Amino acid sequence: MRVLRLGVTALLLTGLIALGSRGAGDLPPLGPLLDPVHGVWATSAVTLPPVSVASISTLTAPVEVRVDVRGVPHIFATTLADAYRVQGYLVARDRLFQMEAQVRAAAGRLSEWAGARAVESDRRTRAMGLPWAAERDWAALETGGPTWQAVTAYAEGVNAWIDQLAPRDLPFEYRLLDARPLRWEPRFTLYFMAEMGRTLASSSSELRRPRIVDLIGAEATEVLFPVHAPIQEPVQPAPWPTPRLALPVLPPPSSVRVLSAGTDPGLPGGPEWGDDRVGSNNWAVAPGRTRDGHALLAGDPHLQLTLPSIWYEVHLMVPDSLDVAGVTFAGAPGVVIGFNRDVAWTFTNGGSDVLDWYRERVDHEESPTLYWLDGAWRDLQLEPTAYRGPGGTLLRIDTLRYTHRGPMLQVDSAWYSLRWTVHDPADDLGTFLRIQTAQTVDDWLDAMDSFVAPIQNGLVADRSGTIAIRASGRYPIRPNGARGDTIQDGTSSAHDWSGVLSADRVPFARAPRQGFLASANQEPIDPRVDSAYRGALWPAPWRAMRINALLRRDSSVTPEAMRLLQTDPGSARVEELLPRILAAGEGAGSTDSIARIVLDRLREWDGRYTLATREAVLFEAVVDEVNVRLWDELVPPGASAGRRLATPDGTLLLAALEDQGSIWWDDRDTPEREDREAVVGASLTAAWQRVVDERGPPGPRWEWREVQHANLYHLLGLPALSELGLPVTSGPSTIAPSFGRGTHGASWRMVVELGPEIRAWGTYPGGQSGNPASPRYADRVPLWQAGKLDPLLFPRDIEGLAPGEVESRLTFRSGKGRVP
Repeated sequence: MRVLRLGVTALLLTGLIALGSRGAGDLPPLGPLLDPVHGVWATSAVTLPPVSVASISTLTAPVEVRVDVRGVPHIFATTLADAYRVQGYLVARDRLFQMEAQVRAAAGRLSEWAGARAVESDRRTRAMGLPWAAERDWAALETGGPTWQAVTAYAEGVNAWIDQLAPRDLPFEYRLLDARPLRWEPRFTLYFMAEMGRTLASSSSELRRPRIVDLIGAEATEVLFPVHAPIQEPVQPAPWPTPRLALPVLPPPSSVRVLSAGTDPGLPGGPEWGDDRVGSNNWAVAPGRTRDGHALLAGDPHLQLTLPSIWYEVHLMVPDSLDVAGVTFAGAPGVVIGFNRDVAWTFTNGGSDVLDWYRERVDHEESPTLYWLDGAWRDLQLEPTAYRGPGGTLLRIDTLRYTHRGPMLQVDSAWYSLRWTVHDPADDLGTFLRIQTAQTVDDWLDAMDSFVAPIQNGLVADRSGTIAIRASGRYPIRPNGARGDTIQDGTSSAHDWSGVLSADRVPFARAPRQGFLASANQEPIDPRVDSAYRGALWPAPWRAMRINALLRRDSSVTPEAMRLLQTDPGSARVEELLPRILAAGEGAGSTDSIARIVLDRLREWDGRYTLATREAVLFEAVVDEVNVRLWDELVPPGASAGRRLATPDGTLLLAALEDQGSIWWDDRDTPEREDREAVVGASLTAAWQRVVDERGPPGPRWEWREVQHANLYHLLGLPALSELGLPVTSGPSTIAPSFGRGTHGASWRMVVELGPEIRAWGTYPGGQSGNPASPRYADRVPLWQAGKLDPLLFPRDIEGLAPGEVESRLTFRSGKGRVP
C-alpha cells in the first residue's frame, strides 16, 4: 500500500507543479484507485450527515443557514463578522484543499507539499513578487478596519472547521500527501488576490517584440503587432458608427533575419498573441430596449476551467447591513460578482498594460548586490528566502532582490526589474466588500474608485434603469510617450512611471444613448477619441462586434435572449473572413477539383459553430493553412514550417486579403512570386487533405462536436477526477470562445433582471463541493455544457425558501466541539 500511495503522490505532485505554473498536465488516469465509491477516499464523508448545529467559538450570536437544492448556502446572521465567520466555515467544509492549494501557489510554498520538484515553480512566484505584494497589502490594512475584520472573521470560520476535523474527514488529497491543513491566516485571502492579479496580468511580451523586429524589421512589426486595434468596437461607445475598420497596408518585411534558432525566452505574465485567446464578456441593456421595461445585465468571466470551480456560490443576509448573492472566490469573504436588492454587477478583464520590465545594469551577473541608477550604484534590497519540503526539510536558500521599482529577476543572463500595479499597496478586497451594499449605479461607481489592479471593466445596472461601465483600476503614465510593450532602460529614473491617468481619461460610459453597453476585452477607447497608451496587441473585437450587432437588432430584449446570447454560435470573425477567402479562391480560377469542393462547402455554410456543423472544421483548417503560407517570414531560421514566433490576429489577415499583390503572400522558399489567389487556392486543397488525413473522409467525425471540447481538469490535473471531452457550442472568437485544449472558458454565467423584484439566473461548470465523491462535485456541468442557467433563489428572509427548496438546515452557535 505504501508503494501505491507513493505512486499516486508522485502524480499529485506533478499536478501541484502545474498549478504553480498556471496549467494542468496531461496525467495518466488512475483507474479504480480513484473510484469515488471504492477508492482511496471511500472512507471520507461523501455528504455531511444531516447537521442541525455547528460551533464557532467567536460567534457573537446564533446564525441560521439554509442550503438550497442547488447546494447554495443562504446565511442569515445578525452581524457582518458573524456572516463572514460562517461563510469561511462553509467554504472550508466544501473547498478546503482548493483554498490551501491556491494560497500555496500564490505564496511560492508548493515545495512544502511537493518537495524539490516544485522549487523552481516557487522561485518564479516569489521572484515575481506575489508574496511580497500580499504582505505589503496586509501591512497597509487598518487593524480593526472593515477589511481586516472581514478577513479575520473569515479565517476564524475556516479554522473552526479545520479544528473539528478527524483524520478520516480530511479531503483525500491531504491523506495522499500525508499532510494536515494549514491553519488559515487572515492574510491568506490577500495572497489569493495577488494570485488573481497574476492570472489577469497584461503585458506585451516585451522580450518577444525585439526578436520579431530582428526577423521582419521595426516598421512591419509595428503594423503586424500594433498598439491600436485595426478594427474598433470600443468598450466606451464611440461618437460615430462602429465597427470602424482601419485596416492597414502591410509594409514589406525587411531582410534583417539575424535570429538564431531556439526558444523564445519570454518574460512571465505575457498573453498569447493572435486570435487564439479566450476572454470574458458582459453587457447590459437599458429599460427602453427591453421587453418588460427593466434593466438587464449579463456576465460570463472566462478563466481556467477546473474542478472544483474557481467560484463558490453564496447568499449573505445581515439585517440593515447586507443582502447580497452571487459568487466569490474560495478563500475570500463576501461576493465578488452578483447582485443585491437594487444593483447587479459583473467584470471583464480590461487587458490594459500595467506591468513594465526594465533592463538593469548590476555589479555581478550571478549574485548582484548593486544596480546602476542615474550615474551611481544603488543597493539592492536583499531578502533571503528558504524553500522547504515536506516535514520542514530545507531544500534551498535563495535571495530575492528588489530595486526601487519592484522585484528583480534573471532571464537568461540578463537582469530585469518589474514595475507592476499589483505590487502597489491596495485594499482591493475592501472595494469588493463595499460594492455589495451599493443602492444605485453611482454608489457602486463611487465604491470602485479605490480599486487598483488589475484593470477591470466593471459593468453595473440598477433598478432605476441606469446602466454604466467603467475600466476600474490604475493606468500608469509612462514618461515622454514611452510604451509598456518595450523593455525600458533601468539605468535612468527618467524612465519611471510619473503618475496615473486622471479620472476623465478612464474608459467610461453611463446611460448611453444607444441603450446598451458591452465589453469583451477589446480596446476600451477608440484612439480617435483618446490615443493614450493603455496597452497593445488588443484582441480582435470579434466577440464585441457580435454582441453589439445582436443587441442593435433587438429593441425588445428578454432575459431568455440574454441567456441564449451567452452561447451564441455565430461569429463576426467568420462574417469578415469567409467572404474574402471565397472571393480569393474564386479568383484563383483553379481547376483543382478539391479546391472547388472546399469552396462549394464553405459557400453553403451559415458561419455558425453548432455541434453538428462540418464546415467549421474545414474553415479553421483553411485559415490555418493560409496563415502558414502568409506569415512564413515569422518563422525563425531552423524552425519547422508553421512554428512562428508569433501570429498576427485575424484583423491583419483581413488586411492581407485586401491586397492581392502584397509581398507577404510570396513564399520566400520558392523562386516564383506567389500572390493572394495562389496562396488561398493552395490552402483550400491543403486544408481538405489535412482534414481527411486527420479525420477520414467526410462523415460524422467531421462534426464540430468531435473536434472542439471543453476540458474541466481536477485542480491537480488528474483525468480520473476530471470532466473531459465535453462537446460545447463554442468556437474560436465566438461569444463563448474555445480553442486548443479547451481548458479555459465561461467560469460563471449570470443574467439579472432588475425589476421590482430581482430575478437572476446563473451556473458555473462544476459544483459546490470539492469532494469528487460528492453528488455536488460536478452536478452543474451538464447544465453549463448545454448553455442553460438555473434560476437563482434570493429569499428576503429565513422563511422565504419553500420547504421543497431547502436541502439542509444548520444553526451555528458560539462554542467548541465537533459537528454532531
